[in-house]
Amino acid sequence: MHADGDESVDALWTRCRATLRERVGTGSFQSWISPLRLASIEGGVATLTVPTAFLGSYVARNFQEAILAVLDEAGAPATRLIFTPQGRAIPQAATALAEAPAPAAHPEPAAAEETMRLDPRLTFDRFVVGKSNELAYAAARRIAEGNAVGFNPLFLHGGVGLGKTHLMQAIAHEMRARNPQARVLYLSAEQFMIRFVTALRDRKMMDFKQVFRAVDVLMVDDIQFIAGKDSTQEEFFHTFNALVDQGKQIVLTADRSPVEIAALEERVTSRLQSGLVVQVNPADYELRLGVLQSKVAVARAADPSLRIAEGVLDFLAARVTSNLRVLEGALTRLCAQASLVGREITLDLARDCLGDVLRASDRKVSVEEIQRKVAEHYHIRLADLIGPKRLRSFARPRQVAMYLAKTMTSRSLPDIGRRFGGRDHTTIIHGVRKIEELMGIDSQIADDLDLLRRALES
Repeated sequence: MHADGDESVDALWTRCRATLRERVGTGSFQSWISPLRLASIEGGVATLTVPTAFLGSYVARNFQEAILAVLDEAGAPATRLIFTPQGRAIPQAATALAEAPAPAAHPEPAAAEETMRLDPRLTFDRFVVGKSNELAYAAARRIAEGNAVGFNPLFLHGGVGLGKTHLMQAIAHEMRARNPQARVLYLSAEQFMIRFVTALRDRKMMDFKQVFRAVDVLMVDDIQFIAGKDSTQEEFFHTFNALVDQGKQIVLTADRSPVEIAALEERVTSRLQSGLVVQVNPADYELRLGVLQSKVAVARAADPSLRIAEGVLDFLAARVTSNLRVLEGALTRLCAQASLVGREITLDLARDCLGDVLRASDRKVSVEEIQRKVAEHYHIRLADLIGPKRLRSFARPRQVAMYLAKTMTSRSLPDIGRRFGGRDHTTIIHGVRKIEELMGIDSQIADDLDLLRRALES
């Protein structure tokens, strides 16, 4: 190697590690840089040993430029990095699935490999925490640390684009970084069902059971997908029980809470509620702005010439409120547009480039749409919701729809009354006041309103 004087490789790497800790932050350093060891620098190639090929692949994608810059500053310039897990060299483009083989006594679930395709960007370091997701983040972090948590399963629920999948993948990344031999299986409920059906067809149920019951952590996304699929529910129930009995951790996500998932067996619903159920709420303005700032920091690291005028991020955070995925996509499109034309990102450019996104965010909810959503939520006909029948099963949903029409639209009370079968405006006032009264004493009404609002705003 070529370094200052006769400095050893270990001494050189100790100096580099200290600089890297300052530049990438303590969290990223502990998770990704600390496990690395510099083996040699020859011919402009720096060889680093890593505990797993996955970790090497992730570092190559996210920290290669930082490591090369620090080596150059330390007097040992290199043009590329090679990562060697346990004596085997692997290419920088190695798949995120590659990893060192586990001991024979604890075989990695072989058939599960294809379901573990993790996005290297979805880590805890890139998760922005706010009031709407701080409990979910804290619970996920506790599980990822590998210590006893006192709740099983962790059930995260909320609308699309709020970070549930990000947290699940962050758990997998963190656990594999801390313990490369950990058997962590992440898949969607649809994948679980497909593999179950395939095992039945091919008469390989024993193999299926062995794979899913030999893991240390099982994470299933969108568990609401198995509702109404009786055989899949039953197998999931038995898998759930087997893992809990062994003290293994389970993490699940859904678009609604367990009790709101229709066509789910009571025993399954009961099991899903037996641990910690956490709702991930829509992001508030501060969190949306924090996500944008975090994404801009990443974009500037890749393109230092990126220029964003003052007020643009505030504008986007205030206008794009549907979900974080749409918000991030809007910023990505804006950065690409600015890069292609070589312009600063200004408010005018944002308005021109994101016209369709901004128009969608400004979409006004109609009384008719509220009526359809409420009828669908309570499983009644639209005609009965609007009609004259005074049965409680129709009257209460009707009052909920009246309340939402009053609070979510700019329609006048007489106009709303006309859209509810020609009712007088005093009837609308009575319905609104009744719901306002019930909201404080009936948690089910409060939950229904929250769910309906989110569905109408998304």
